[in-house]
Amino acid sequence: MTRTSWTRSSLAALAACVLLSCAAAGCGTGGPDGGTAAPSPVGKVLDGTDGGGRHLREVAEEDAPEVGVEVTPESGGGWEVRLTFRRFHCSAPGAGPEAAPGRGLAHLFVDGRRVARLRAHEYHLPGRLVPHGTHHVTARLYADDGTVWAVHGEPVQSTADITVSGTEADAPGPSAGTGTPTPAT
Repeated sequence: MTRTSWTRSSLAALAACVLLSCAAAGCGTGGPDGGTAAPSPVGKVLDGTDGGGRHLREVAEEDAPEVGVEVTPESGGGWEVRLTFRRFHCSAPGAGPEAAPGRGLAHLFVDGRRVARLRAHEYHLPGRLVPHGTHHVTARLYADDGTVWAVHGEPVQSTADITVSGTEADAPGPSAGTGTPTPAT
């Protein structure tokens, strides 16, 4: 082997090692080790937040997930909350913290206070969380990275109003939300 071919082979091997190590390290594309975060392929994260301080993730209305909420009294006490989704699927527990189109979880609020994080269509709302009076039960959709799905700068959510009288047996029939984005309360 001549000196020239040895030098060219060594330089080629060295260049290959440098390129492989840069690819493995991400070459500064961001992430948990520093740098700037890679842009999300899903919607646009806005500066605005919901009432809980979570950033809004704006998506086009035709691509946006939707949620509906229906609340009915249960004979054994408490309330049954049923969620309906369109263009949305609940992620499995332990899902990675990345936003994916139409995936995530729902947070359930009573009068603006979060009472549950839901990865299912149904939830038993204990009667102690809705005392005598009228209450707003809201389901709001979140991506797995903690951002709030939004359309036109408003969270994707649905609210059902329920009125609790002296006994739940006197409560009115099912109450269903509109399924359209409404301002956070």
